[in-house]
Amino acid sequence: MSLVTRASGKPRIAVVFGGRSSEHGVSCLTAREVLAAIDTERYDVQPVGITRDGEWVEETAVWDDVAPGTLPSVRPDLPPFVWERLRDVDAVLPLLHGPWGEDGTVQGLLEMADVRYVGAGVLASAVSMDKPFTKTVFSAAGLPQLPYVTIRPWEWNDDRARVEDRIRALGLPVFVKPARAGSSSGVMMVQTWDELAGAVEKAREFDPKVMVESAARGKRELECAVIQQPDGKPLASVVGEITVAGDAGHDFYDFEAKYLDGTSVNVVPADVPVTLSERIRTYAVQAFEAVGCEGLARVDFFWTDEGLVINEINTMPGFTPYSMFPVLWQASGIPYAELVDRLLQLALRRDTGLR
Repeated sequence: MSLVTRASGKPRIAVVFGGRSSEHGVSCLTAREVLAAIDTERYDVQPVGITRDGEWVEETAVWDDVAPGTLPSVRPDLPPFVWERLRDVDAVLPLLHGPWGEDGTVQGLLEMADVRYVGAGVLASAVSMDKPFTKTVFSAAGLPQLPYVTIRPWEWNDDRARVEDRIRALGLPVFVKPARAGSSSGVMMVQTWDELAGAVEKAREFDPKVMVESAARGKRELECAVIQQPDGKPLASVVGEITVAGDAGHDFYDFEAKYLDGTSVNVVPADVPVTLSERIRTYAVQAFEAVGCEGLARVDFFWTDEGLVINEINTMPGFTPYSMFPVLWQASGIPYAELVDRLLQLALRRDTGLR
């Protein structure tokens, strides 16, 4: 279906997915479900895939040969899509997770082309993708967090002893994370100092910049979704909880538990005190506004033995019908297809240029 000439009068939407990050397959899952939910009586839709090598193609997001326990992938042998054609659409839905998509890069391309799109702008996307910078912004906003250490590439190579001293001051256990990755890619829990170097090297396979964070003791993982209303004000959903089966062999909510082996469970609404739920919803809106987010976000928290702390904000969370973001809104009274439509309508109404 051509994006350039249409007689339908319907808004033209390009759904972009895949990408070069380690979350490529998650993006494809999200796109498959979102495309199935978009009302084609109201919108003309063009799926656009980005391969793992960064090539743009005319995808369909229909995969019939995905083996159990694996994730789909954008096919490089499909007809090429010239990204300049995005100038001819009314809005883009960039269902991209991780670097080269959720981090402000694609958003910058769309801003330069004066193309409307769903979700956070360049600055909010970049800040929210970079965990240490997110923490800096959250700290300025007065949001409670866990202690952490940032390891820049040159520090690990040239000043490792000083870096390790700073990390040891956090105490055990700690989590070692790529600074700019999502879906728990490359994350490892370190329970003895002998494991630290290997965990850092593993994280550096995903990102040369690494963050080491204190482990939350007795934590429960709680999440809250946020969307903008037509007047621009953010609205928080009910609060949900992520649990992982105790006998599943996971030390934490890792990539396999999230997407591959079915051992994680969404509990919505979470069984927490009303006062805690309201505080989470308040903090979620504060986090959304602190980074300058637009459209949507999911904000993650830990309820620990010491109290509530904010973990991170995701500006383009997973969006399958079983992902926490749409599940939270379903429980808040907004069904999946309506949620997708609301986000498209927000994008179609937003201004281009500086906002």
